[in-house]
Amino acid sequence: MHRATKCLATLSFTLSLGAGAAQAGAADPANGECGPLALGTSRIMAMPREAAAYGRAQHPALGLQRGEVVLTFDDGPRPESTPLVLKALARHCARATFFMNGEPLLRAPDLARELVAQGHTAAMHGFVHHHFPQLSPERQLDDLRQMQQAYRQVFGTEPAAYRFPFLEETPPLREALAAARITVFSVDVGVEDWLPDQTPAMLTERLIKRLQETGGGIILLHDAQDQTAAALPSMLQALQHHGFKLVHLEWR
Repeated sequence: MHRATKCLATLSFTLSLGAGAAQAGAADPANGECGPLALGTSRIMAMPREAAAYGRAQHPALGLQRGEVVLTFDDGPRPESTPLVLKALARHCARATFFMNGEPLLRAPDLARELVAQGHTAAMHGFVHHHFPQLSPERQLDDLRQMQQAYRQVFGTEPAAYRFPFLEETPPLREALAAARITVFSVDVGVEDWLPDQTPAMLTERLIKRLQETGGGIILLHDAQDQTAAALPSMLQALQHHGFKLVHLEWR
């Protein structure tokens, strides 16, 4: 469960903010309930169900303004750490997108459903956290089918978004996702929160530094990491202090 996108360490996140295709929705009505020192959720971005891909590590930019960020979490749900992440987000009236693996999703379905009930968005991250380029096309597609089945079983709806484990995209899966009108998400900013012995101060400083370089974007964190859960209150406060605005993604 404590796997991560190690290829992020070699990617540059200093590209200028570009235009994206997604359209902005209405402001989040919950924004402001937590007071002026909370990050809040600035607006909702209503995403179409489409065969698109976003995230400047590999794809075009999402349609964000300078200073806007999207919070995303990978590898959960994990009962030991995901509730702490949800608690920190609730304190800031902050909404996020959780890219879940199928195995932990089936082990903790009630936690996953509670996450959605709190206003967050659920998405897919592979049934198993495989290195897909090392697998045959048949095994890759079988993993996707298992992931979709697990998502439907837990949420009773069709999945709309997917992030490749390790950001290792493959042609067979890209083709299958496009045929299902599932949007692929890469990232704009990562903080290597999967590395051991990362303190809240280290992760917070790294996040703000990289966001100042990129001007905002899609943030990758891991709710399956204890150290990420411990650092999230500090990171959310720092986002608010430095004037970043949180955008939440929803598929209708």
